[in-house]
Amino acid sequence: MRKLVRFTVLAAAAVFAATACGTDAKSPSTPTTAAAVKPTIVLVHGSFSDSSSWDAVAGLLRDKGYQVVQPDNPLRGPSSDAAAVTSAIANITGPVVLVGHSYGGAVISNVHRPDVRAAVFIAGFAPVKGETVQELSDPAKYPGSRIGPALLIEPTGTGAQVTLKPEQYGAVFAQDVSADVAANLAARQRPTSAAAQAEPSGDPSWASVPSWYLVSTEDQILPPASQRFQAERAKARVSEVKSSHASPVSHPGEVVATITAAAG
Repeated sequence: MRKLVRFTVLAAAAVFAATACGTDAKSPSTPTTAAAVKPTIVLVHGSFSDSSSWDAVAGLLRDKGYQVVQPDNPLRGPSSDAAAVTSAIANITGPVVLVGHSYGGAVISNVHRPDVRAAVFIAGFAPVKGETVQELSDPAKYPGSRIGPALLIEPTGTGAQVTLKPEQYGAVFAQDVSADVAANLAARQRPTSAAAQAEPSGDPSWASVPSWYLVSTEDQILPPASQRFQAERAKARVSEVKSSHASPVSHPGEVVATITAAAG
């Protein structure tokens, strides 16, 4: 009888221990809900392009299981453009990674959402408060840009707007793609308000989230020296690619590697 009682007590203790472990412990191979949710990747284009400039990058990201959004950037000024992008992604739930190419970097620097996991700059502007895109591309401080003679400035009823001359687009913006691809990019480019380059930026959102930066070492629009300066100032994780300013088109694999590092 004593043996039976002892066996019953031990069995009950074993059941209790197993139940406690099952309630409080998690298998190391079982991911938490937060880790299992991939962030949505928001790709913001810059001047002299449109959202289709991200197509190769977006396709590779979708192949990896990411949700991707390519909002139109109005190119009117960092504040209003950030508001437009914020509105365009208002229905996204869950974590977000903001990616800005060129002037698109100035735009994501002014997008403030509590669920932003990281900011990624692809040859992009990362201004501090009160700073302008114009200052960060000043040829006196950062020589090497060939953008000046290639600009086409057109007056409008609301002020001047700028594009790149189609015949110079490939040589200046995308010298490492084929002539046909460069011509297609030039035809799709959207005009940028000249005033956008001189508008002071607001508080930088990148100051409160981890940042990544992919420098284009052959860039003839935004000199690599300026890119490296901005990346270091933002305390970004930096990598480099031997690319023109159009790295999302000419080197989508390297761009995706930077974005997935941030997303991970």
